[in-house]
Amino acid sequence: MAAMSSHSVRATSDEKRRRLPGDDLIAKPFASLTHAITIRCTADQVWPWIAQMGAGRAGWYSYDAIDNGGKRSAERIIPELQDVQVGYLFPWLPGAIAGFLVLDCEAGRFVVLGAPDRNGLPIVTWTFHLEPLSGGMTRLLVRARASTAYQFHGLPAWVIRRVVPPGHFVMQRKQLLGIAARAESAAGVRRSSWMCDPARIF
Repeated sequence: MAAMSSHSVRATSDEKRRRLPGDDLIAKPFASLTHAITIRCTADQVWPWIAQMGAGRAGWYSYDAIDNGGKRSAERIIPELQDVQVGYLFPWLPGAIAGFLVLDCEAGRFVVLGAPDRNGLPIVTWTFHLEPLSGGMTRLLVRARASTAYQFHGLPAWVIRRVVPPGHFVMQRKQLLGIAARAESAAGVRRSSWMCDPARIF
């Protein structure tokens, strides 16, 4: 597969169809959204930024005013946040006791986050999968899946289908570009001027 522009977060048709870790946790999803970005450094250089995600941790690298209490997401690798194990919590918001649980993980390759219901079954899964490319680059695929039990502020299903995907895209795009900018910067990769400051990515 040819590497797409590092400015794009559009997944290919093949990537959208491909099975990723965590897909089996919601066999028949109400919705499935896949995005991807090419990062100009190795998977080992990208992984630490994924491992430390979470509000009140390193942040989500998206719009901090929305999902990190206004605190700017970290621009350095935090050693004490690198150990990721099944059952760990990635808080939704700073100070929250709820958030995404790590449902599956292989360090350096993928992590599957999930929001379970009262019975422990995932209502939502969010997979971050690293795929090495030639030339020392990496393809980061991110897939969000929701079960039929998913609800968004009590809205009916037909409204959710129209409202949630655009909002998810905006936040996901910011996050993917933020991860890429940080990983490439830490790896010493020279970037175009528009990507030099992760806070400016929109």
